Amino acid sequence: MTPSHKTAPYRFDSVLIANRGEIACRIIRTARSMGLRTLAVYSEADQHAQHVSLADEALMIGPAAARDSYLRIDRVIAAAIESGAQAIHPGYGFLSENVAFAQACDEAGIVFIGPPVAAIEAMGSKSAAKALMASSGVPLVPGYHGAGQDIETLGRAAEECQYPVLIKASAGGGGKGMRIANSAEDLPEAVAAARREAKASFGNDHVLVEKFIQRPRHIEVQIFGDHHGNVVSLFDRECTLQRRHQKVLEEAPSSSLDESQRDAICEAARSAGRAVGYTGAGTVEFVANDDGFYFIEMNTRLQVEHPVTEMITGLDLVEWQLRVAFGEPLPLAQDQISRRGHSFEARIYAEDPESGFLPATGTIAEWRQPEPAEWLRIDSGFRTGDAITANYDPMIAKLIVHGDDRRQALHRLNRALDGFRITGVKTNVAFLKTLASRPEVAAGDMDTGFIERELTTLVTPQLDISPADLAAAVAAVLMRERATLTPGQASPWTMGDGWMLAGSRRRRFDFENAGGLHRAFLHYRRSGTELEVESVVHPLDFARRDDDRIDVFFRGRKEVVDALWSGRTLDFVTPRGRRRVHHVDILSKAFEAAGPDPSFRAPMPGVIQQILAEPGAHLLRGTPVLVMEAMKMEHTIRAPVDGRLVTLNCRVGDLVEEGENLAAFEADAP
Repeated sequence: MTPSHKTAPYRFDSVLIANRGEIACRIIRTARSMGLRTLAVYSEADQHAQHVSLADEALMIGPAAARDSYLRIDRVIAAAIESGAQAIHPGYGFLSENVAFAQACDEAGIVFIGPPVAAIEAMGSKSAAKALMASSGVPLVPGYHGAGQDIETLGRAAEECQYPVLIKASAGGGGKGMRIANSAEDLPEAVAAARREAKASFGNDHVLVEKFIQRPRHIEVQIFGDHHGNVVSLFDRECTLQRRHQKVLEEAPSSSLDESQRDAICEAARSAGRAVGYTGAGTVEFVANDDGFYFIEMNTRLQVEHPVTEMITGLDLVEWQLRVAFGEPLPLAQDQISRRGHSFEARIYAEDPESGFLPATGTIAEWRQPEPAEWLRIDSGFRTGDAITANYDPMIAKLIVHGDDRRQALHRLNRALDGFRITGVKTNVAFLKTLASRPEVAAGDMDTGFIERELTTLVTPQLDISPADLAAAVAAVLMRERATLTPGQASPWTMGDGWMLAGSRRRRFDFENAGGLHRAFLHYRRSGTELEVESVVHPLDFARRDDDRIDVFFRGRKEVVDALWSGRTLDFVTPRGRRRVHHVDILSKAFEAAGPDPSFRAPMPGVIQQILAEPGAHLLRGTPVLVMEAMKMEHTIRAPVDGRLVTLNCRVGDLVEEGENLAAFEADAP
């Protein structure tokens, strides 16, 4: 198949990156190392973003909303022409798999660093892709990929597949536009939701129906093609740990494949690439179970999780993309590509796992990464002081580790997660640590539904607080108090350390969590401090480390504690794991757990997509009332308790701010 963009060879010396965040930074670093001039684009919200400062030149292309900036083909092309860019790298997301964008590059005489337009077209439609794969002998999941989109046609297809079925957007990926229907009664709502999300994310609401494979694993293969007819695979990746069809933790290679299975799935992926005359980086995705593996889609771009492949092969995939775009043959033949060890990647998001993984916004007050190591890599586009807004995807960093084997790599992942400290915005770091520590993950005993089934145990903070935990919490409180004193205040008359000329003083510390009240007493003695827990007293001492963590000496041993404050809430990490407590101010009113909030407040900035209930209606707890879109995902706001919807304060299309009261609601009398 002849590529629809420029015919090789063609070298260029400047490249525009049509993206933002960590992937833009990652591409800029490789491009600059190859001697290329790098050009960035940015929205009004990203003027001070890291990718802008890294590039040799940057051009503003529109307002904060992606639809008015990063998704505007005309503005990106105009920026490339104005800056003299000879090539465009789309990264992933945004315009990376947009046929019209690739065509616009061709028409402007700009090299599109991606596959031919024909390949994007063929693989961009999941329906067309499956038809092509079937003709190429690649195994498929049973399903319906036709043009008919009425609910009757889709319903008949679902009956033929047998429930449960997966409703999936024909265009796009990344978990957007996907819903599971467990019965015929579920189908209309699942189809409607998938269509809305697909339309918002990809501008195309066409869906397909597939048999939902029970307890599957998600395995993908990295492929590369060049303009000389060569197609190779760079081994496989395991992407089974997902939530809402979005990958959370990835690894390479898959722990579930033996070498013969690995050879078979990689050969199927190469066949898929050859079938469309593929060039550049692509990923062929499969769902697998004990019966075999089945093609689900092909992503015609660089994947978020490509670093795990780089870690086990020692290759730079962005460099390969650029060399293929130059018109060069692939740097290595298939028999020259080898792998070493094992790698994991954890996606760090600005989100609140304890509130249904709602995306979080705010300004990063502190950004601390794990100490550098030869086995560690962090891809990020954010720094201290950067703002996280609701305009873009909430992923803020990727943590990648390598080990000689899977066990060592997983141990290093856990260790590195403990080294992250991000304040000012909520993140999923604690959730990732809990997930990576699970014995099922260590054993490789998992499927794509694992996180959803175990969600309660994965997001619920540890309730048991040991004496050593209390010692760590008390040390964190005292260290925080010391940090508020200026050097001139550090005198016996101003410090609250309990010092007395004679005798001793005792101070009470109260901490709350869902497990109840936890109390300790600190005794200030002439010889030092002692902590009393459950009537047992032990010496306590502590000191700040150079990395701002705390050395806590208690009961004859030292522990390193990482303490993170949000108001009076303390998240802290000890060798026993993560804990969360609320430090009770005993000089003010007692801490009281709040009951259900009967208000309808926007959990984050977003746009109202649907109104599902009318004023005056009596609603049961959990009834959907509003659907809002934020950070490219739909979020349903439901009745918090049984009651009556009095009035609505918003309309479809309204842009609402975090905390805005969207409706008046009267809870039923108890």
